[in-house]
Amino acid sequence: MPRFLFPSAALATAFAAFPAMADVPNVVTDIAPVHSLVATVMGELGAPELLVDPGSSPHSYALRPSQARALDKADLVVWIGEPLTPWLHDPLETLAGSAAQLELLEADGTIQYAFREEVVFAHSDDAEEHEDHADHDHDDHDDHDDHDDHAEHDEEEHGHAEKHDEHDHDGDGHQDHAAEDHEDHHDAHDDDHADEQDHGHDHAHDHDGLDPHAWLDPENGRIWLGLIAEQLATLDPENAATYRANAAAGQDQLAGMIGSLEAKLEPLEGKPFVVFHDAYQYFETRFHLRAVGAIRLSDASDPSPARIAEIQEAVAQSGVVCAFSEPQYNPRLIQTVFAGTQAKTAEIDPIGLKLAPGATLYPALIEALANEVVSCLD
Repeated sequence: MPRFLFPSAALATAFAAFPAMADVPNVVTDIAPVHSLVATVMGELGAPELLVDPGSSPHSYALRPSQARALDKADLVVWIGEPLTPWLHDPLETLAGSAAQLELLEADGTIQYAFREEVVFAHSDDAEEHEDHADHDHDDHDDHDDHDDHAEHDEEEHGHAEKHDEHDHDGDGHQDHAAEDHEDHHDAHDDDHADEQDHGHDHAHDHDGLDPHAWLDPENGRIWLGLIAEQLATLDPENAATYRANAAAGQDQLAGMIGSLEAKLEPLEGKPFVVFHDAYQYFETRFHLRAVGAIRLSDASDPSPARIAEIQEAVAQSGVVCAFSEPQYNPRLIQTVFAGTQAKTAEIDPIGLKLAPGATLYPALIEALANEVVSCLD
């Protein structure tokens, strides 16, 4: 019984909080990293709804009835964008047509890269120009001038010329509900059967246009925290100061983490490695890492014999020291490509499969990715 007794002042404070809670917007997010950023901004005022759990594919997903209801009641939807979740376009129109939307990939200031089409990635003056093109200043999105050294980007030079209206292509590969049925086929390399090994994807994926894995640059995370706070402040002016304060605290945390990871990863600059599929260029560019190539162009189909041969040649010529697999996939393809070499293997996770959803997921995801890179390349 004593646990139900509150001092009068505390009781009054609790009841006083109820009207503010009633005005807190209903927010729906697409993937766990975005959910984490929104949870950071909302803090104790409320909790966003997560549509795609980390163990499912963001590309082809069937909404549960409860999630459809959440979209129907949404005041704000925060999502990466159609390049990552093309299936979400129609539900947003039919279920959440009256909700505000924040499409992060297309938001002002977001650092954007186009997909890399080549099997073996360029590491030349062209690649340096690519980095310079992406780097721009985000003062408009962050009032913390003491952290500007982590936003080394010239927004005017970047423009946003890489924005596209058609983004039917791959990003992250994550097991959907049919993934286990296909695991045993991951070591097949016949293009004729690629569509059959699509892990439940029932639509074609064109691996071109804008690369949607932008959350893997934590500088984008900092930018997006500010944008999320402003959207919430517009919808809920009474709590605007709290949203902005929470966003600022999150930006400070990420700025400190970026500086720490830069120092940790600097000794690994130039050490060659191979990734399972091309999802990490935002992280690579931010921390000056050197991926030689990707075994799979996307997460939706197995590589052709010609692609595997080209990767194996690049491994031999570049002295690749590490190959990164992902927890959603059978590691046998990695073992096939690296048979007979001295390269180590490690597992990296681009979306937080093994992390608990919530405000701590995003920084934990970036930290874990960096730690695995260090472990394998050091």
